[in-house]
Amino acid sequence: IDKSSEIAKSAIIERGSVIGKNVKISDGCVIGYNCIIGDDVFVGRNTVITNSIIAEKVKIGRNVSIGQEGFGFAISKNENINIYHSGRVILQAGVKIGSNCTIDRGSFGDTVIGENSFFDNLCHVAHNVVVGNNCIFAAMTGIAGSTNIGDNVMAGGQTGIAGHLNIGNNVKIAAQSGVLKDVLDNSSVMGHPAINKFTFLKKFKRNYAQ
Repeated sequence: IDKSSEIAKSAIIERGSVIGKNVKISDGCVIGYNCIIGDDVFVGRNTVITNSIIAEKVKIGRNVSIGQEGFGFAISKNENINIYHSGRVILQAGVKIGSNCTIDRGSFGDTVIGENSFFDNLCHVAHNVVVGNNCIFAAMTGIAGSTNIGDNVMAGGQTGIAGHLNIGNNVKIAAQSGVLKDVLDNSSVMGHPAINKFTFLKKFKRNYAQ
């Protein structure tokens, strides 16, 4: 732990973790075994971070859960069997995570959030998701497992993105959309299932006349 960092008395730093310069870890936080936290990181109260590498200038809100096991299982007739998770969460430089978000560790690969990507409060990122740089996700957005998202993507509040999809660069997703298939670069989509924004508005123009 660098001497310039400020660690609250009630915070727990477990063995093997590395804390960089000018880091502030607030009351009630837990930093698990062998985590790496870079310089100029802020961690809000009651946040739990495990199995993670966090780059510099990251800001994490209160009551956030990062690096715990994801919702992975094998379905059996007699009982459902949890899949062991061995991956990490990697937050790259300049990421901002709002309060009450959950970012699951990868199962066999890593969950990665790219540089300068921002998550509003109450967002969920499932295991093995990869998010590009400079993305914005509004509150209550959920991204299912193993989906790849490009750079400069924006999603409105309560957006749901299904698993194992590819979302291109510069994509805009309207609030409350349900994305169930791949989205090409530079697209704007809305609705459930999400389709081209202009096709959606033309099809349902009577509902938007006012």
